[in-house]
Amino acid sequence: MKRLLSVLLASSPALALASPPRPHATGWPLELSVPDAGVYRVVLDRDVYRAATLPSLGDVDVWDAAGASVPAVISSPEQPLAQAPAQVAVPWFPLPRGPAAGASDVTLISERDADGRVRRVETHVAAHGDDTVGAPANAWLVDASQVRGRVVALRLEWPEQAPAFDALYRVEGSDDLRQWRTVQPRVQVLALTRDGQHLRQGRVPLDGAARYLRLLPLRPTDALPLTGVVAEVVTPVAEADWQWERLRGRPSSDAEGATYELALDGRFPVARVDVEVAGNAAGEWTLESRDALDAPWRPRAGPWVAFQVDGGGAEERSAPRSLPTVVRDRYWRLSSSTPAGAVTLRLGYQPEVLVFVASGAPPYTLVAGSPRSPRADAPVAQLVDAMRARRGPSWQPAMATLGEAHQVAARAPAPTEPPPRDWKTWLLWGALVLGSIAVAAFGASLVRRQPRP
Repeated sequence: MKRLLSVLLASSPALALASPPRPHATGWPLELSVPDAGVYRVVLDRDVYRAATLPSLGDVDVWDAAGASVPAVISSPEQPLAQAPAQVAVPWFPLPRGPAAGASDVTLISERDADGRVRRVETHVAAHGDDTVGAPANAWLVDASQVRGRVVALRLEWPEQAPAFDALYRVEGSDDLRQWRTVQPRVQVLALTRDGQHLRQGRVPLDGAARYLRLLPLRPTDALPLTGVVAEVVTPVAEADWQWERLRGRPSSDAEGATYELALDGRFPVARVDVEVAGNAAGEWTLESRDALDAPWRPRAGPWVAFQVDGGGAEERSAPRSLPTVVRDRYWRLSSSTPAGAVTLRLGYQPEVLVFVASGAPPYTLVAGSPRSPRADAPVAQLVDAMRARRGPSWQPAMATLGEAHQVAARAPAPTEPPPRDWKTWLLWGALVLGSIAVAAFGASLVRRQPRP
């Protein structure tokens, strides 16, 4: 009986639930090109995408020396947050002065050439008795039809010695000079001087793309001596910046054609696809993907025809297929109506850029695969816009590069309230103690009942 009691007491701790091993994430120390730049940008590479687990890349973050997250956001490579926009001077035309924007009927009669470039503008303003008609222009039409790329802002120019002013404008956009829509409801343009110090604000951010833009004053008396307009343009990323993941596979048994099921080992932002087959080939393909083995397949591309022909040592290939949206799924299924042998599915992507603010103490570490709560995107874009307004449109966050990868302990954030009591664990231990006492009492009663020799 004593032996049974000792076994029960020894085995009681083993009945408690064992805690799982502490998870880890992959970390890369960040090497800052400028020690005190304040804002940095780092290009995500293949290893970061392979270490990430969430489709949103919410588990990709930047930590300071204490393990606290710093403000960060991930942007695509063509966004102005990731690269400094180019500056292009664009034609502009003065519009006759009239009442404030929205208070008059403005009719534009324009003359354009075959390329859509505005050559002449006539404006008819129904002023409804306003005596400002005939005064110098305070509204303008901007022709951005010949700009290649996306116009994200306009920079207005005026003489350095111009009198001080403070004006409010609304910006409207159109693609045909007939239908107009608002792309910036309210923007302030000013030039102030005091004690030899100058304050100039002439940048007009745009919330939409348009071939033609017009600036209309919100107040009839607002005016500025405009001498030039410069467009900030974000150009498409060069073709050389595309990177490719190659998935090789053989078809499953299918009498009607060929089907390939392939797995991708990372959260790559796939935006293009291509098919490679050995030798001269041509086939019609359909591509599907899903993020889990039990999820339904979703169509991504096709059917489209991919071919390759090697004639006289010069290989001719069909162009890669662009996807309508970026896809980060793990599993891909490629199907063809004609039988085929081994193929290679090429998934193309452009590395994204993570921009972060160097708050907290260095050194900083980029982590991926962290089991913490997903990263909350900070308003870093507004910070970058403010820095460019002060330091010039060519300003860009300083570069940071990834060091050698290593494992980092995924420290959990400090709890904001005391954790709830685990009543189930206390009840389990109470039942074990009561059971042990009952067994001991039962054994003692048996010992007392036995006759003495």
